[in-house]
Amino acid sequence: MVNPTRGVLYPARLPQFHRLPPTDAARELVVWFWVPEWDVEPGRSSRQEVVGYPALNLVVEPDAVTLSGATTRSSHRDLRGTSWAVGAMLRPAAVAALVDDPSSLVDGERVLDEPELRAAVVAAMSSGEGHRERAVDAFSAWIAARVGEPGDVALQANTLVDVLLGESAATSPEEAATRLAVSVRTLQRLAHRYVGLSPAAMIRRRRLQDAAERLRVGPGADLAALAAELGYADHAHLTRDFRSVLGIAPRTYRADAAD
Repeated sequence: MVNPTRGVLYPARLPQFHRLPPTDAARELVVWFWVPEWDVEPGRSSRQEVVGYPALNLVVEPDAVTLSGATTRSSHRDLRGTSWAVGAMLRPAAVAALVDDPSSLVDGERVLDEPELRAAVVAAMSSGEGHRERAVDAFSAWIAARVGEPGDVALQANTLVDVLLGESAATSPEEAATRLAVSVRTLQRLAHRYVGLSPAAMIRRRRLQDAAERLRVGPGADLAALAAELGYADHAHLTRDFRSVLGIAPRTYRADAAD
């Protein structure tokens, strides 16, 4: 199972946070649902920093529904007051029904007019014990009805992401194309249409997440050995990747995450 805080740069600073699976009706459409709930003292804020998965997220909050694109850099959000969010990390098969060009949403977001989804999730989150599970049930039912049965190409895009991001993931676009028995060009078209990023960018993001997680849970890890294990050319390559996305060096991140 994937670490439930993978992609979160500083898990110890999280508010109450849960990752829940979709119902069977939405299993080809949603990887998982994530549900943070927070209660921050008046006049204070809690900054949450994330190096997100190369995927789109559909997020319901009490006053809005937002579609967020895949990201190429780390991002943060300052939580204030008392509230919650219910987000669905989308599988590629769900994307085409929600946006024509996911590349237009890379590192951005769009507010959607989906009052039925918002009302259903708000009602569930206000329903007492078991509210998170009821919110996931309502969200799963809505997205299954909204998207419908995914076609063969959409399912192929799901498999593409599994090959690029899953267990024993491919280390290059060429390897991924071979596993899928398609050309590299077809792989690129699928990634552009259903994710908005290139296969190479998706591999780089997965590798950086792996590096951040390993540094966080193994503070004594040798950086040169870690770089070689994860497919970086050398220690300097790992450091450049960290700096370009996170703005800090791996050693600095490791020290900060241990605080």
